[in-house]
Amino acid sequence: MKFGIIRERKNPPDRRVVLSPKLCQTVLQKHPKAKIVVEPSPIRVFDDGEYEELGIKVASKMEECDVLLGVKEVPIEALIPNKKYFFFSHTIKKQPYNQDLLRAILDKNIELYDHEVITNAKGMRLVAFGRYAGIVGAYNGVRAFGLKEKTFTLPKAEDLKDKKALLAELNKIKLPNIKILLTGRGRVGNGAREMLDAMHLKRVNVGDYLHETFDEPVYCQIDASEYNKRKDGIRGNKADFFANPEEYRSDFFRFAQVTDFYIAGHFYGDGAPYLYTRDDVKHPDFKIKVVADISCDIDGPVATTIQPSTIADPIYGYDPPSETVVDYKHPEAIAVMAVDNLPAELPRDASDGFGEAFSKYVIPAFFNGDKEGILKRAKMTEKGKLTKGYAYLQDYVDGE
Repeated sequence: MKFGIIRERKNPPDRRVVLSPKLCQTVLQKHPKAKIVVEPSPIRVFDDGEYEELGIKVASKMEECDVLLGVKEVPIEALIPNKKYFFFSHTIKKQPYNQDLLRAILDKNIELYDHEVITNAKGMRLVAFGRYAGIVGAYNGVRAFGLKEKTFTLPKAEDLKDKKALLAELNKIKLPNIKILLTGRGRVGNGAREMLDAMHLKRVNVGDYLHETFDEPVYCQIDASEYNKRKDGIRGNKADFFANPEEYRSDFFRFAQVTDFYIAGHFYGDGAPYLYTRDDVKHPDFKIKVVADISCDIDGPVATTIQPSTIADPIYGYDPPSETVVDYKHPEAIAVMAVDNLPAELPRDASDGFGEAFSKYVIPAFFNGDKEGILKRAKMTEKGKLTKGYAYLQDYVDGE
């Protein structure tokens, strides 16, 4: 089985890779029948020489490979027919901008395996960049707070080497006595929490966060059961919320009344209530002045996120009265950091973390008969058709 690591061709450029040089070496050692070829790339965070130094072949011979491994969407003109591909296709939610991509994949008889649906038997994702989105998102949020409040400046994350460098910068600054709210306890939320803990910030419970004052900066991490409540007044829980989101309404405003800086690291599911609305933001008791929206659902549950921001220009201002984008330095504006590809700012660390999971769970499936069903669950297309689990995308492919 010959694996090809493809050059990332989507713009803006993404420097991440599925397998680092050391992980390629590990794969070859553990799986004697595996071969790996790396397509030359001028942008990859690990340069061609780093692969060659470890004996990994670098060559423009992707057409000779059986399985092609990438991170972002492959441009239609670069797709090689009759191959197996792994990348984030951003089609499983029927994203309009990738409709033509999925059609081309079917037309070219490509077997598509989407990283987003590589799961275990219980449906839990096995490979993801979420932790690094949380790490970079928290850093960018703190940076945005300093710029908005004119209290300190931090370098951009993309200009720093790794997580260690981010933490070194964070520990040079001193936050005022603010309250920081973090939603989400998954990979993203816990990645953000890593950074807050590394800053030695005090974590407090919901009751104290809502009702007490502090002489130091503090944060509170909450999940869906704490910022939503059942409409019928019956006490709910997280499991019930995910099973019956339509039975709930937001209980977030009580947090918005005491929060200075909000980090959104939660997962938002269909049918769930918005955390706060544009009308909520207009309320005189809405206190949040800086939002780091790692989840980045546009015009969704975090009403101040009305467009994504970019690595080059990561912060914009939201003006509550006009509901429009303004300069974030405007006194009445809420500063919003909503970069939608945060892990790309920490490409080396993010690639290492992602690759460790990929080599642990996915690569073995090619040599053990897919005994855990990992490949079967992630396969979206086969022989020019959608597989059974993704048949719901047929109307999307047909343009209906």
